[in-house]
Amino acid sequence: MPPLRPGLEAFIAGLPKAELHVHHVGSASPRIVAELASRHPGSGVPQDPDALREFFTFRDFAHFIEVYITVVGLIRDAEDVRLLTYEVARDMARQNIRYAELTVTPHSSVTRGIPDVAFMEAIEDARTAAERDLGVVLRWCFDIPGELGLPAAEETARMACELRPEGLVSFGLGGPEIGWPRPQFKPYFDRAIAEGLRSVPHAGETTGPETVWDALRELRAERVGHGTSAARDPELLAYLAEHRVPLEVCPTSNVATRAVPSLAGHPLRRFVEAGVPVTINSDDPPMFSTDLNTEYAVAARLLDLDAAGLAGLAKNAVAASFLDEAGKARLNAEIDAHLAAWPR
Repeated sequence: MPPLRPGLEAFIAGLPKAELHVHHVGSASPRIVAELASRHPGSGVPQDPDALREFFTFRDFAHFIEVYITVVGLIRDAEDVRLLTYEVARDMARQNIRYAELTVTPHSSVTRGIPDVAFMEAIEDARTAAERDLGVVLRWCFDIPGELGLPAAEETARMACELRPEGLVSFGLGGPEIGWPRPQFKPYFDRAIAEGLRSVPHAGETTGPETVWDALRELRAERVGHGTSAARDPELLAYLAEHRVPLEVCPTSNVATRAVPSLAGHPLRRFVEAGVPVTINSDDPPMFSTDLNTEYAVAARLLDLDAAGLAGLAKNAVAASFLDEAGKARLNAEIDAHLAAWPR
């Protein structure tokens, strides 16, 4: 990969950004995890930052899921939910993230004993506080933990449709893909879509292009989480480009989970050259020792971008978001102003 062009690190740091593929629990930084672990001794999660870094070193995707579930276990009451959510927004504000669609998996917390209504109240309280105090606008994607099967899908759809919090905009599907075909989740996506939620499943991260096709045909995906294997199917790339279906690309995550062998081998450039809309995201940033600014720097190197190119990537995320049109116009204006003020 080429080196980052001079000055771009500072440009990225100041660039107003939107993030569309970032997980609620997976965004818990070491300081947040340490605080939660101190609230719940005996959890098995280390409190020391160095030990946490070792804890967050993954052997493969299955090990990542195992560690992720362990961290989920630290979210035991509504105050934990609120603390996590607000502090995640604080970390976003430090990166000039103005808008984020945070993927939330309520089933994981509710089955551990947090009442569903209390969970909704906690994330909404944190959302309104984050916008008021930090200038970060949060919206929710409620996510089915696919590895828990149809009962989890039913419960997630129930909470999304019957308890729908004000910030909820979309419905997703995560977890391992192997052994959990996408078509079985169709009834739950149909229900969510009928209630006005947008479809944003993960697909094609650890399986082949057929999983992306299933997400498009069966789950009516409007955006696709990861979609890494789409690069292996020219017909699929052409479809994504023609129908303007964005991919939520998370380069460092894809390497950490072994979905791709290296950053140099990441298919991001192939997506762009094929005309597929792409957005840049961090997925589970502290777990992968990254953040959105770092991912923009990775993208700049993979695509050999200058400041204008990076501003274009930021605008891609705004265009692909479910933010209202007035909000999109404001954020695009911020991006334009940042670019205009940048030394040529």
